[in-house]
Amino acid sequence: MTEPERKTDIGPPHYGQFLHPVIKANYGKWKYHEIIEPGVLMHVSETGDKLYSVRVGSGRLVSTDFVREACDLADKYSQGHFRFTSRHNMEFFLTDLSQLPALKADLAAKGWPIGGTGHSVTSIVHTQGWVHCHTPAIDASGIVKAVMDDLFEYFGKHDLPAQVRIALACCLNMCGAVHCSDIAICGVHRTPPKILHDKLRHLCEIPTTIASCPTGAIRPHPDKSLKSVIVNEERCMYCGNCYTMCPAMPCFDAEKGGVAILVGGKVSNSKTPPAFSRLAIPWIPNNPPRWPETVAAIRKILTKYAEGANKWERVGEWIERIGWERFFEVCDIPFTFQHIDDYKFQAYDTYRTSMHFKF
Repeated sequence: MTEPERKTDIGPPHYGQFLHPVIKANYGKWKYHEIIEPGVLMHVSETGDKLYSVRVGSGRLVSTDFVREACDLADKYSQGHFRFTSRHNMEFFLTDLSQLPALKADLAAKGWPIGGTGHSVTSIVHTQGWVHCHTPAIDASGIVKAVMDDLFEYFGKHDLPAQVRIALACCLNMCGAVHCSDIAICGVHRTPPKILHDKLRHLCEIPTTIASCPTGAIRPHPDKSLKSVIVNEERCMYCGNCYTMCPAMPCFDAEKGGVAILVGGKVSNSKTPPAFSRLAIPWIPNNPPRWPETVAAIRKILTKYAEGANKWERVGEWIERIGWERFFEVCDIPFTFQHIDDYKFQAYDTYRTSMHFKF
């Protein structure tokens, strides 16, 4: 692989210099891969080279001590290389499969689980939450920890009909993969921003604050002596974009904000096109530190999917086969007026010509 010459020191160094030697030597030549056991993949190159990747569960937020321990294992088994996947797993690389038992023993001693491959629940991709994002309706790491603790039995086994990808976004701006995950957790604000008129003129630029609203709900205050804004609450969709631009417009409400659950999203594969998630549960209370209502709702959806889906069916494909009406029935989820906007089936996309459900 030829690395382009970099004429600037701005930005990260080229990733090519960090690739494992076997990956670098076979770049673009990989022929196929197999899952030889949960959490362990064998990659075979056209040249005949083989590389084994061992996937280990991790968190999105880790300490420097944790990274140092991972580096020590990488030096011991993986020629100094390991990587984080987009879903916050770690992967170590073995060129000799006989090293696998020793690596598994070292990982077990640290309490680091192997899994997240094939027909399992892998680590949950999520956003920042209360750690440092300024618009979240919910936390991220806290809910993810509670949900994954409950579903951990599915991480290291291939017991599900197909892979299940779970994602979390702290607000409807969805910088998590909520729109394309089998089960998605989305934080929802349910009240318009509060306007702190006495602070706004000191903290915010009014033109950029107005421009930040995707629905045009913000306009200058009609009282010209008051350098502030007003919000048309009928047009507000509670996204929190205005608070991103203007800290004098907070939108978090501990009582009315909460969690929405979406289902059925996926990216495309060789068999089926991509699918967007759809709303399943419009609101669950924001209930830290363990969010029991959210955990129970996801457990129920996953259990019904595991019981009813055919092998290789993703969550969305299972729902499309049995029908959305049946999905709401088997999961004991009431269909409410909040669902309607998400179920306006288009005749040119489906065979359905109306949004009416047939319970």
